[in-house]
Amino acid sequence: MRFDNKKVLVTGASRGIGRAVALQFASAGAQVAVHYRSDEVAAAETLAGLAGAGHIRCAGDVADAAAAQRIVAQAIDGLGGLDILVNNAGIFEAHPIDEVSLATWQAAWQRTLAVNLTGPANLCWCAVEHMRSHGGGRIVNVSSRGAFRGEPRCPAYGASKAGLNALTQSLAQQVAPLGIFVGAVASGFVETDMASTVLQGPQGDTVRSQSPLGRVARPEEVAHAVLFLASAGAEFSTGAIIDVNGASYLRS
Repeated sequence: MRFDNKKVLVTGASRGIGRAVALQFASAGAQVAVHYRSDEVAAAETLAGLAGAGHIRCAGDVADAAAAQRIVAQAIDGLGGLDILVNNAGIFEAHPIDEVSLATWQAAWQRTLAVNLTGPANLCWCAVEHMRSHGGGRIVNVSSRGAFRGEPRCPAYGASKAGLNALTQSLAQQVAPLGIFVGAVASGFVETDMASTVLQGPQGDTVRSQSPLGRVARPEEVAHAVLFLASAGAEFSTGAIIDVNGASYLRS
């Protein structure tokens, strides 16, 4: 898959899946806007590792509507356009209903939905506003198997990703006539900093054993699916939600 001269914004690209996505797009010829919220050092490391030239950094909290507008504007201005948006930024915070206070519960829901669902929705609006008058584009949302199987200790996360799937499929139907194609990649556990507490803890072996491969996904494997959905020739896969979970959770 080649993305020569394509302009790509990847949110949450300072580490993990987002970094792997940015690296693969750059290696395939794209110019990438590396978004980060606060870790400027990690974002600089991502930027330094990108093949080719013309890449930029852009900062902001996707949970803030005004910041979401600025992030997309920075990408468009810095890259000279926007062909592909990858909504990868997300948070995963434990808040089991029978173990936390009401205040903690409410805060977890508000923050998780703001980052994982409302933020991507706002970024999608801004991207579509540009793409519709510039020949179309691609939007890929990074979801989770938790959208389907539930997340008992982090229900807001599961709900936010289920909402992201619904957003993906709703937009796919609405914007296809505009030449904009929308898909999602639903991963299981991935070897990232966000999952390290679980994977390195007492439940790590149990998590790895959920897949017949006996491991969790590598960020590069999730990135490969993202690039497929963004590629030329994947137009008729618009609305698709691709599972990348090593058969740890199968749905029909």
